[in-house]
Amino acid sequence: MKITILGTGTSSGVPVLTCECPVCLSENPKDKRLRVSVIVQHEDSNVLIDSGPDLRQQLLTTGIKSLDAVVYTHEHKDHTAGLDDVRPFNYIHGKKYLNLYGREQVLDQLKREFHYAFQEEAYPGVPLIHTNVIENKPFEIEGLTFQPIEVLHYKLPVFGFRIKDFVYITDANYISEEEKEKVKGCRILVLDALQKQDHISHFTLSQAIELALEIGAEKTYFTHISHKMGLHNEVNSELPAGIELAYDGLSFEI
Repeated sequence: MKITILGTGTSSGVPVLTCECPVCLSENPKDKRLRVSVIVQHEDSNVLIDSGPDLRQQLLTTGIKSLDAVVYTHEHKDHTAGLDDVRPFNYIHGKKYLNLYGREQVLDQLKREFHYAFQEEAYPGVPLIHTNVIENKPFEIEGLTFQPIEVLHYKLPVFGFRIKDFVYITDANYISEEEKEKVKGCRILVLDALQKQDHISHFTLSQAIELALEIGAEKTYFTHISHKMGLHNEVNSELPAGIELAYDGLSFEI
């Protein structure tokens, strides 16, 4: 199973286009962060977690040529706004419908925002998609078992996912002890860490480090990194062994 981190950034704390801070001026490609998304590749299948507004650019950059499903963590626009860009895959695969997986409230919001894709007599060329409601219990996609992990993004329930020994948790600032048990024993953990300052709905860097050390994965990568976090290399130099900032295009086998 191959994991590729398509994006590690966030819509919050994004500077104006004229910003001349060190992050904006950095020539290090690891400081260029598109909105968060991950693709899980297993045998001949590709499963996307979240379809953010940068999806088209991310898929072109990584050369993904097929897509079998999209799994949603939650309904915020920086995780859903790129859904329309899945339409080329429908036609690459001979007008095959693409399966979407999410909580009922997430799918309901997609149906409102992309209503043209759900009409009985849809306009030719709209995304061909089929919805599947998931709950906090394991489900299968293309031979892979996804174990949801319920976290809180302030008061909003969000799903992280465990697939084999890989765990992906974004947009969170609370995980119950019961849900932590699903995370423990994983080899690779990708975890939300927005910035160093306190935040109402995301783990700060220090909170994410504390949780990562508690979980004790072989390797932990932080994602959903805001502009306020600072430069990739400088922050990495401050982190404990086995913990790093993720970056767009990071790929690993598990």
